[in-house]
Amino acid sequence: MKNFEVLDTRINYYNEGNEDYISLTDMLKSKDGEFFISDWLRNRNTIEFLGIWEELHNPNFNYGEFAIIKSQAGLNSYKISVKEW
Repeated sequence: MKNFEVLDTRINYYNEGNEDYISLTDMLKSKDGEFFISDWLRNRNTIEFLGIWEELHNPNFNYGEFAIIKSQAGLNSYKISVKEW
């Protein structure tokens, strides 16, 4: 895996075909990453995007559990961690 440094933080990335992929987790290491990612996961648009990605790339995707998550996304009371996802 290739990497580069930004503000003394190593960011990993890799290429697959003509696509570049960068590690969001590495980008957030210099901040309170868990907070930012969990906050990002509260957004309904994010959840819908992740659901589409999972449908396309994960043959074992749990549609039932996703329906519950999607119905709650965007509500003030909704919160999900990276591990729960």
